[in-house]
Amino acid sequence: MSKQVPVRGKALLGTGIATILLGSGLQLLPGMHVSALIVRWLGLLLLAGFAFRRRSLTPWIFVAMLAGAELGFDAPHFAVSLRFLSDIFLRLIKTIVAPLILATLVVGIAGHGDLKSVGRMGVKVLVYFEVVTTLALCIGLLAINLSKAGVGLAIPAADAVQAIAPPQPARWDDFLIHIFPENLAKSIAEGQILQVAIFAVIFGIALSTLSESKRAPVLKLCESLSEVMFRFTNVVMYFAPLGVGAAMAYTVGHMGLGVLVNLGKLLLTLYGALAVFALAVLLPLALLFRVPIARFLAAVAEPATLAFATATSEAALPRAMERMEALGVPRRIVAFVIPAGYSFNLDGSTLYLAVASIFVAQAAGIHLSIGQQLLMMATLVLTSKGVAGVPRATLVVLLATASTFHLPSEPIFVILGVDALMDMARTMVNVVGNCLASVVIARWEGQFGTELPSASVVEGVEA
Repeated sequence: MSKQVPVRGKALLGTGIATILLGSGLQLLPGMHVSALIVRWLGLLLLAGFAFRRRSLTPWIFVAMLAGAELGFDAPHFAVSLRFLSDIFLRLIKTIVAPLILATLVVGIAGHGDLKSVGRMGVKVLVYFEVVTTLALCIGLLAINLSKAGVGLAIPAADAVQAIAPPQPARWDDFLIHIFPENLAKSIAEGQILQVAIFAVIFGIALSTLSESKRAPVLKLCESLSEVMFRFTNVVMYFAPLGVGAAMAYTVGHMGLGVLVNLGKLLLTLYGALAVFALAVLLPLALLFRVPIARFLAAVAEPATLAFATATSEAALPRAMERMEALGVPRRIVAFVIPAGYSFNLDGSTLYLAVASIFVAQAAGIHLSIGQQLLMMATLVLTSKGVAGVPRATLVVLLATASTFHLPSEPIFVILGVDALMDMARTMVNVVGNCLASVVIARWEGQFGTELPSASVVEGVEA
């Protein structure tokens, strides 16, 4: 009987997907709308049966994402009203991020006891991040110049576009000042992950210089706090399928599937460039550092699905940290690399900014020489480092870039028509890239698989 369960599960999965595809095909035939709808929902029920047989949240999240998209297509007005469910889920997730990063980083630095190794790891992390994000910019630049997705785009009249004042161009010194916290409570309240991480690093260094008798109580408190926050994550994740389904329902119900017709070329350019980045950069890096690819893909599936459905890196952060620790990355490395990656290694967002910036110039009919494009990419190397892990935060950087290079803002608002769909893909790549970075650094340090994950992490992964 034990062998029959996986076979039946795969049969349900394959039948469910085939039934949904059949229903989608019937939708194209005249007079078959109701029949197509019934067939698609039957397929979703079969997929729900597959998820029911699995002891994991990942298939439930996948089914909820498909069901949300179907609901948004069939009943858009009702689907839009479900946004409050996704907002609740995101609020709960955001309460986890800051205390989790604070506690795990402090324990990772003060509990490790070797500040030289922390500094060495920091240098490796920054070098890795810079190389990978630069490659992402190059791939995005090449993709948009090949597709020329913005050429010939009809830009709406300026007076018909909602006026939003572009932010001041980002300066390197402003960014440098902004990463240092002036008030920890304010940083936590505003979700400034990098500021919290900087505070935790300095606090951890200071704590490590104290005597054992004074360091131990604070270290124990932080260890307990990190364990509690992982347990908190496990509880909140039971709400994930509902939150993810509502997020997808709102996105499809609000925008409609027809939006792909207008800006499909730009959408395909981005998705194609992200696929090339994954195959030409991330995969070779994984092979170079001997990352167990099959195990890594299985571990990253759930946080990547969360990121895709919610278009929010923060929603996937706690689960990503759990999954990487369970995979074999020591907690001190996970706690150092992944939070830092949320400001310095957003590969998908960086690639998107390269594509979108040149798209704006193409749509406005402005020819940029290779030198000007490279200068724009050099600017994005800096400005993209401050992109927050929240939906559509790249709009701020894009507006700043347009202002810096005297490009019109109207094409940016045209992009907003499909930005939600692009945001999902680039956010997923952000999460996968940061998870891979943690494994690469662990391999580089010779620490991969040297520590067993905590009981709370194992419990969360097996849930």
